[in-house]
Amino acid sequence: MLIRVAVAGCAGRMGQAVVEAVNGAADMELVCGIDPFAGPENDYPVFKDVASALEGASFDVMVDFTQPDVVAGNIRAALPAGVDCVIGTTGLSNAVLEELASLAPEGTCLFVAPNFTVGAVLMMRFAEMAAPYLDEAEVIEFHHARKKDAPSGTAKRTAEIIAAAREAAPAVPGRESELPGCEGARGAEIDGVPVHSVRSMGYVACQEVIFGSMGQSLTIRHDSWDRSSYMPGVLLAVRKVRERSGLIVGLEHFMF
Repeated sequence: MLIRVAVAGCAGRMGQAVVEAVNGAADMELVCGIDPFAGPENDYPVFKDVASALEGASFDVMVDFTQPDVVAGNIRAALPAGVDCVIGTTGLSNAVLEELASLAPEGTCLFVAPNFTVGAVLMMRFAEMAAPYLDEAEVIEFHHARKKDAPSGTAKRTAEIIAAAREAAPAVPGRESELPGCEGARGAEIDGVPVHSVRSMGYVACQEVIFGSMGQSLTIRHDSWDRSSYMPGVLLAVRKVRERSGLIVGLEHFMF
């Protein structure tokens, strides 16, 4: 049986890539798009909001690549209707995600991935493995200039994973070493891990995790050159989410 999919944010760059990927998947059917900014030229039905889509179409999974100020409302409409949600929009706190997940009836899943690229998930797994042995760690992430949030969801998740895997934050220079007028030079501190965000044209997504120890350093780097790199992970999530229930964060739960 085909998995019926709705794509929220179908007019955006990521949304368009998801539409193409779903159309190319033999086990999926693109039922509709959801986007108030979509033009009339689409060859599939497009609704202005999730409520209208639920009234006018029937779908099993909603994939959301919208905006941080829109995604929560989309989830609030879709989950109670029994629609599994695959969320690629970052910016929601853990508390908000847990509150939204409480709206899901039994057998319905809210899946959120800070990053859908397989390489990025492996990068985070390798960082988790290294953290107990090389406890000095910093994260530098590079994204295109139009990205709405800083740091990225991937960087934030990576810092949390490193912090959980090591015994304690090392005594390295932190914000106390910043010169007056240069606050922020040491980056944002997430669970004791400095995170630095670079925004510039020319990048899609890149992240480095730099570990240090006595006389050595280790750099783990992942580059995403094109949005197509996200699509295998998105399709994997669409297939797996229907087998789960409740809140799941991270593609690693479907990979490992």
